[in-house]
Amino acid sequence: MTKPAGGTQTEAAYQQIKDEILTGRLEPGKRLRINEIAADLKISLGAVREALARLAAEEMAVATAQKGYTVPKVSVEDLADITETRVLVEGECLENSIKHADLDSETKLVAAYHRLANLPERDPENRRVANPAWLDAHSVFHEALVTNCMSPWLLRIRKMLFNQSERYRRLSVSLARTERDVNAEHKAIFDAVMAKDIPLARKLMAEHIRRTTEILLSSDKLSQP
Repeated sequence: MTKPAGGTQTEAAYQQIKDEILTGRLEPGKRLRINEIAADLKISLGAVREALARLAAEEMAVATAQKGYTVPKVSVEDLADITETRVLVEGECLENSIKHADLDSETKLVAAYHRLANLPERDPENRRVANPAWLDAHSVFHEALVTNCMSPWLLRIRKMLFNQSERYRRLSVSLARTERDVNAEHKAIFDAVMAKDIPLARKLMAEHIRRTTEILLSSDKLSQP
């Protein structure tokens, strides 16, 4: 990674560490050593400390007295809690956004869906991991679904839950034993939102979120807390 320009080191460290946690390159429970990260990114120790503190505030890193920071562990209990909380919050954001939809938000959603639908979910060079371009498009699509939600607090909570869910969802990509048609799930949600069918959109979103949980619970990827 190229050394960032002055004033952007903390943001660069934050984005890099967060990306590696979300993609699973930094595995659950792994120590986040400030010296090593600073050396790898060629940035200051202070910038890394600030980035880790920000990640800890977002529950994307765990701060432990005298031990520094680690990647949050994964567990059945944590996944179940995140899943059901996200179903509630995502549903509220989605309903609020549909009620306040306008031409600009619908145009944004159409563009986000078109991009997502035309990218492969899995990396063409390694079918057992997610395609980085698809991951980005997936995040943009889900944000476009709620772009006109009028509650900033709901959106902040939704974003935190989405990122936590992504840690788990990306663990499910490599699980070949359970097949799912993610594109069909996204298409159904998109169609319901464009039709302004709030009950159906909420139902489909809840099923979409819970599907990942079902896949992971049927595997041995998670440990009990």
